[in-house]
Amino acid sequence: MQHEDCTGQSGKCYGADRAAPWYIEEKKAAEALAAKLGYDKVSEEKRDVSLKIRDYVIGGGFMFAMCSATDSFDIALAVEGIDICEPMFDGDASDPGYQAKVDFSKTFAFKNFTLERSPTVYEFSSIDMTRKRRIPFETDYFTLKEYSAKWDPIPSMLCQNHTALVKGFMGQTTSYDSKVMKSNVLIMGENLTNNEARYIHGIKGKGFFTFYGGHDPEDYRHRVGDPKTELELHPNSPGYRLILNNVLFPAARKKKQKT
Repeated sequence: MQHEDCTGQSGKCYGADRAAPWYIEEKKAAEALAAKLGYDKVSEEKRDVSLKIRDYVIGGGFMFAMCSATDSFDIALAVEGIDICEPMFDGDASDPGYQAKVDFSKTFAFKNFTLERSPTVYEFSSIDMTRKRRIPFETDYFTLKEYSAKWDPIPSMLCQNHTALVKGFMGQTTSYDSKVMKSNVLIMGENLTNNEARYIHGIKGKGFFTFYGGHDPEDYRHRVGDPKTELELHPNSPGYRLILNNVLFPAARKKKQKT
């Protein structure tokens, strides 16, 4: 999943884009799909999809998500049964005092975060570091950690690359505040200068998940309407290599040990 809004708040694009034709059409399409599936609200449909993904992972599946599909997924799990959407998103008011009702025990990766209440702010919560970053483009890099293929085969596979230093890139969710990370989550890529995690992995039930901050590794500030990246122009992209690692990861098989 990438750039998904699992909370049903139209990507939190209302503030800047509510009059844009693409926003209006996407909102209408999302509402029509929810209605077709028997839901009164997009947020309810998104919630059930998130719960299905959660159950898939717990049952032994693997989930890879990028950008806003990472933090909004955890938020959707944490606010199950709570209305956090304002009227412009679902037609009625949000639940009073919903922040106090957030259940962090339901999330995969994050805890103790504060939800962004304003519908005009392009942000879901305090998980994301985008608005808190003070890193110049020229020095925006994150470092991959090194793992033993023998003792840590999964993070070793997921971090496999030709360099340990990866150029940073922005997104609606660019990176994660280390202060709201659960203790059982493995931070595989980070920018220590800004105390932010960029690439994380964890176990949930019998399955695994990997969250990767940012939108497009070869387009530093990808915006709506920007042309797509031509992948053939970036055959050695370390940022895209991490995506490939996750695409190939489910095909990996543990080598049988001699008994």
